[in-house]
Amino acid sequence: MGLRSRARFSDMQLPPNLRQALAQATAQVPLAALSDAAQDLSQRYRAQTSSSASIFPSDVHRLAYATVRMPATFAAVRAVLAEMARLMTAQQIESVLDLGAGPGTAAWAACDVFPALQEITLLERDHGLITLGKRLAQEAAESRLSNANWHKADLRTQTAFPTADLVLCSYALGELSGDAARQVWQLAWQAARHTLVIVEPGTMKGFALLRTVRQALIAAGGYLCAPCPHTAECPLSAEEWCHFAARVERTALHRRLKAGALGHEDEKFSYLVFSKQPLAQAKNRVLRHPQRRPNFVQLQLCTEHGLETLSVTHKDKEIWKRARKIDWGAAWE
Repeated sequence: MGLRSRARFSDMQLPPNLRQALAQATAQVPLAALSDAAQDLSQRYRAQTSSSASIFPSDVHRLAYATVRMPATFAAVRAVLAEMARLMTAQQIESVLDLGAGPGTAAWAACDVFPALQEITLLERDHGLITLGKRLAQEAAESRLSNANWHKADLRTQTAFPTADLVLCSYALGELSGDAARQVWQLAWQAARHTLVIVEPGTMKGFALLRTVRQALIAAGGYLCAPCPHTAECPLSAEEWCHFAARVERTALHRRLKAGALGHEDEKFSYLVFSKQPLAQAKNRVLRHPQRRPNFVQLQLCTEHGLETLSVTHKDKEIWKRARKIDWGAAWE
């Protein structure tokens, strides 16, 4: 199976007003109907052979999707945007373009991270998801999203995207064919005035796609900000993949619809952050769970020189304190 780089970010929840809006929306639908829709969606995802057809036969299916997927998607995107904000410091993000927006989950994460954000544009091909996204924003009284510009659009047929400071493409490229995905990320890069963020499932397939995008955007003159600490060839082999994980707290309804016994789940994801201007990069990034022992901590790092293993003993005092607290996926300066 090879090396799998995993990071555990802090446990996350949807914003309270969004949680309440989603709870109000689902309260109007019988639990049995939501449960049946969630199971049907799972089967449709597994059986889907083409990205041209919608997998949502009803609004109940869309509500089930939002209940099951919004918390995990929000947690992954918010973790990525928080790392981006940590690196960019002085840059203000005032406008966001969300590609393949679904019910607006990534835009919610952007609102949670960037206080200066005012202008939001969302492109989504499913009219029912647009309706649900608008409804949740209104019920949650999130003015930036209730006043957002929604457009019904299929990403594959667009020849240009509206420009924005930050362009978000989360869990969308992997649903497209190779040529369509290439066209979308190229147009997304053109539309980004400052930063492009791409998030995909933390699988071998998702990472392989991002590896291709990484190489292409570096060649196009983009500045790679995260997660990589360098722009050299990725040191991982073809059988290895770099991914991270955000722990998501499950509501009672979420557990019921997913037939889960635990009160949480780990959403695995891979990501890229590219900027039009140079930004700070992490000098090193922790690629695996730190191996902690009574007298030393061993860190697997991705560095500008490739993969390295660092052993820190308690004799190193200040470094030892940091090593004892460092987690997967964190920057190691």
